[in-house]
Amino acid sequence: MTSEVALRTDIKVIGVVGAGTMGHGIAQVVLQSGMQVLLHDLEEVILKRAREHIAAGLAKRVRRGKFGEDEKAEMLKGLTLTITPSDLSAADFVIEAVTEDLAVKRTLFQHLDRIARPEVILATNTSSLPITKIASTTSRPSQVIGMHFFNPVPLMALVEVIRGLATADETVTATRQLAERLGKTPVEVRDSPGFISSRILASMVNEACYLLMEGVGTAEAIDTVMKLGANHPMGPLALGDLIGLDVCLAVMRTLYEGIGDPKYRPCPLLVQMVDAGYLGRKSGRGFYTYEKG
Repeated sequence: MTSEVALRTDIKVIGVVGAGTMGHGIAQVVLQSGMQVLLHDLEEVILKRAREHIAAGLAKRVRRGKFGEDEKAEMLKGLTLTITPSDLSAADFVIEAVTEDLAVKRTLFQHLDRIARPEVILATNTSSLPITKIASTTSRPSQVIGMHFFNPVPLMALVEVIRGLATADETVTATRQLAERLGKTPVEVRDSPGFISSRILASMVNEACYLLMEGVGTAEAIDTVMKLGANHPMGPLALGDLIGLDVCLAVMRTLYEGIGDPKYRPCPLLVQMVDAGYLGRKSGRGFYTYEKG
């Protein structure tokens, strides 16, 4: 399938929708690559916090000798914060990084479809939701694609490039090229629940929850076994806390509903922890406790 319009390939301005952890991380790597960012969120306080995180991330790279203070200042000049959705009409490429909720993303892509110029690609940073369903709400499904970054975005090299049923070859090529400009390694995968990374990682976290719930081992024991026995940098329960237990649960529900295999049934302990507000690092408590902020 080919795109019906000539895609925008001279990409200078990236629109990033959602200024949370993933959104401001994506914005930072875009600025580091020499492009400009239109960072959109609905709340000024979230945008202000995002700018602080971006500035701190760039400052850390200055201290490591990656570039100088003058270059950092120039990068920050390329960052525009906006609560006005229509400002995204100036973007050459749009990356959505809002909450992992299919209804929210489908509604957002309907709006983005009306705002973005016809030649612009609309990418979603979803970690598990179907690209095809998101694309079907737009008039440009051939120009909708998954672009799954990993947390922390400035440090993680991988980007899963997910092709929906209608995604054009030209869209895939342009997205892979953009990922490479951002210093990432793009890996193309098919549109399937959880793709590759989330299907494996969320299942591992979920299975570790079952082990903990069944009393097979403590959280420390389970994580130590996987760190020392499988050479993982962190154990699955610590990883769940880093990702966010609410995100892990959402992915497991997507897998269970999308594939229908009972092996993807969310662990009752994981459900209970999310119900209690024990979401991991971001809430200060998950399988382990953390200092907030």
